[in-house]
Amino acid sequence: MSATLSIDEKVLVLNRGYAAIRICHAREAFTLLCREAAEILSIEEGQYLTYGLHDWMDVAQLQKELEPTKHRWLRLPTIDIAVPKIIRLLSYDAFLKPEVRLTRRNLFSRDKNKCQYCGKRFGAGDLTLDHVVPRVQGGENSWVNLVCACMKCNTKKGGRTPRQANMRLIQRPIKPTHCVARKLRIGSRQYYSWKAFLDNAYWSIELDEG
Repeated sequence: MSATLSIDEKVLVLNRGYAAIRICHAREAFTLLCREAAEILSIEEGQYLTYGLHDWMDVAQLQKELEPTKHRWLRLPTIDIAVPKIIRLLSYDAFLKPEVRLTRRNLFSRDKNKCQYCGKRFGAGDLTLDHVVPRVQGGENSWVNLVCACMKCNTKKGGRTPRQANMRLIQRPIKPTHCVARKLRIGSRQYYSWKAFLDNAYWSIELDEG
């Protein structure tokens, strides 16, 4: 039995240079395809093939017969159309590079859930966020001033800098160039074809499996 469609099914959007720039819903993807502002990129037997919307509709029946469980389907009165997993814009060359959001999840991902003072790995519930330069000394909430710390090390450091507390960071905190948390979120077979385009993509959103 084929999978059914949610019109909010997620579709990866590439720019004309095949760089991933964002994720849209199936409704928007089909709108772009109808306007001939995008084409479908399909991975078939290890090769990348492109389709316009009319060509995609032409192969819909064959897809339905041979690959019913590989796709989500848009059911129309006379035909079922597979929802594309990836579309490529035909006239948009900009490579968007949004800011990576400063969130607790992204900080834990950057530091690999390790206390940056003792080096031990902890579950999220046993980790805190420590201001390298304490707020009482003018420290800000920023990528370069926040690190993961276990409760014991955070308590020991208190309102002091690492030097004042005679403690040393195991690595200098930096601002990541991409959302490292995304690797923990993309595992669904439905979106496996995205992986080749996400290695060097920049995201300020989490990519849910849907």
